[in-house]
Formats: sequence, structure tokens, C-alpha cells
Amino acid sequence: MKYDFLIVGAGFAGAVCAERLAASGKRVLVIDKRNHIGGNAHDRKDENGVLIHPYGPHIFHTNSKRVFEYLSSFTDWRFYEHRVKAYVDGDLYPIPINRTTINKLYGLELSEQETTAFLESVREERGTITTSEDVVLSNVGRDLCDKFFRGYTRKQWGLDLSELSAGVAARIPTRSNDDDRYFTDTFQFMPAHGYTAMFEKMLDSPDIDIRLSTDYSEMKATIECGHVVYTGPIDAYFDYRFGKLPYRSLYFQHQHLNDVERFQTTGTINYPNDHEYTRITEFKHLTGQQHQGTSIVTEYPRAEGEPYYPIPRKENEALFMRYNALAETVANITFVGRLAQYRYYNMDQVVGAALKAAEGLI
Repeated sequence: MKYDFLIVGAGFAGAVCAERLAASGKRVLVIDKRNHIGGNAHDRKDENGVLIHPYGPHIFHTNSKRVFEYLSSFTDWRFYEHRVKAYVDGDLYPIPINRTTINKLYGLELSEQETTAFLESVREERGTITTSEDVVLSNVGRDLCDKFFRGYTRKQWGLDLSELSAGVAARIPTRSNDDDRYFTDTFQFMPAHGYTAMFEKMLDSPDIDIRLSTDYSEMKATIECGHVVYTGPIDAYFDYRFGKLPYRSLYFQHQHLNDVERFQTTGTINYPNDHEYTRITEFKHLTGQQHQGTSIVTEYPRAEGEPYYPIPRKENEALFMRYNALAETVANITFVGRLAQYRYYNMDQVVGAALKAAEGLI
């Protein structure tokens, strides 16, 4: 069968493009090398009946009304504001750092105004902000940096704060009030029946065919299509012509605890200084599911494995730009998504990029 579009990847980027193109009357084939749709946002019930995220926690949040309304066509929502604590020196503290964190850590009773003054007093002036270390030291000073950020960053990225671009740490706010929400976006919700159910509705069209457990590199010559939307790693598409783009990977250790209603007090607890892992997430916080047991996931960063996080350094961006320039010379193909654009995208940013790409193709 001939298709107007071949979509490589059934995650957010691929599913959004497929849905939009099919809605415009195009015939679409979606393929994915995994045996399921949804990409890293795929969720499923484990053997004990608890809804889990096999590829780590995915918490939806956005300030984009357009993105939220678009996804609302395929799911109802459960209101959820994510909260995270960090395990430091044997105790738990709200993260991002706020007034509660500072008062508890240092045995103080600062007001909001006094907390602002305290942060001003510990900040280190940095001439030019070029690295994540510059960002953190200029925001919270050295002690808070070392307690909450330096160790976590080294585990997560395999690099010191001073070796990472400023944009990584710029994503983390600091607050002088008691707001302990991890995100402050306008729209903070979870799909009421899970991400996979949402993806199933997105791809439920007579003009969309889906083939799973299918590798693009092995079958691209056998499919007749007018245009390819590629959401996989851009360096892999070009057979690593200029070398591999660096990524950090993760190992997920999933565990079910029988007859434990709650394992921890918040959805996620970070471990910046202790243990090999970076964080533990308990899924029932995220989903609101009622179950006599609970399921958790512990995350161990790795240098090798599935590509999860593009490593934000100047030399890596320069290498990506070489691939991007090459991509622009190839006809009838669109590169979109976290791997194809080598970007540290949130889910809503991927949806926005895919909507834009699909509009251009339509």
C-alpha cells in the first residue's frame, strides 16, 4: 500500500504528526521499533495492577493553552501538582529550594522578605554566566549548591556543574516563599486513564496504520511513501557519519511493595549525595490510583544504553548542527522531536514542535 506519510516513532512527536496529517485526509503509516506506542511516555499496569511508567515518571505540565486544549481532545485529566523532596544530611527538604528548605536546613525562622535577603547574602557574583555552576552559585551560593545540586548533577550527567551549559540549571527555580510545587505552570494535570490510553485515541483513525517491533533502517526501502517524518536519533539516520551524539541513559529498577499504601511522602524524592541512584518515584501519587500495595521506580544514570537526555555542551551542539545542516539537504523528510532535534524537550514542547511541523506539511 502506498502512504502519503511514513512516521518513524510512535511517541509524542510521531503520534501528534500522524493524528494531524490523518485528520487532514492524508494516509499515514506509523512504525516503531518497540512493541508499544507512546514512546518513553508509554504507561501500563504492572503484574500487580498498579499503573506505572516503565521509562520513568512523566508528569505533564504546560503554559501553552493550545497544547493543553489539543491533548484534551484525546483524554480527560486528573489535576496533579508534582512535589519533590531532596534527601540531604539525613533529612528531607522541599526542592526547588524555598523558604521552608532554608529555615529547616539552617534552623532559622526567616520571613519571605528575610529569605530573599538571605539568598542575596550567599550568592556569588559571576562575571559571565556560561556554565550551570555559574547559574547555581549566582542564585544560591556555594553551600546550597554543594548540598542540593553538585552531587545530583555529577550522577545525572557524569559531569560537574562547571562542565555543563548554563541552560541545564536555568530550568530550576529558587523561591523565597513556601511554594513547594515542582512546577508552576498554568496547566498541571495527568491523563485520567494514562498516557497509553491517550495515544490510542490519537492514533485511532482509519487513515493511520501502525506497525510495531519494526526497525526503520531494515524496512525503509520496502515502503512507498511521499514524505517521511523521522523522530528517531538524527545521527543514527545518517549512520553516525560525523560520530555519535552524546546522550545520558538511565537504568530503571521497578519494585512493587505489597500491603504498603504509601512508600514516601511525595511523588519523587531526590538523592543528590547518597547512593548511586538519583531519585525514587512512587506512581500512586501521580495517578491517584487506589491499591493496597504500591509500585516505585529507582533511577540509575548510565553512560550507555537507550538515549534519554542530550548532553548540553557546546561541542555537542556543534556536532548536532553538522547533522542538522546535512538534514536540510535531504528531500521529502522532516526531523522532529527530542532525538531528531537533539533537544532537552519537555512533553508539551515536543507536542508544540510536532504541531508546528505538521502544519507546515499540511
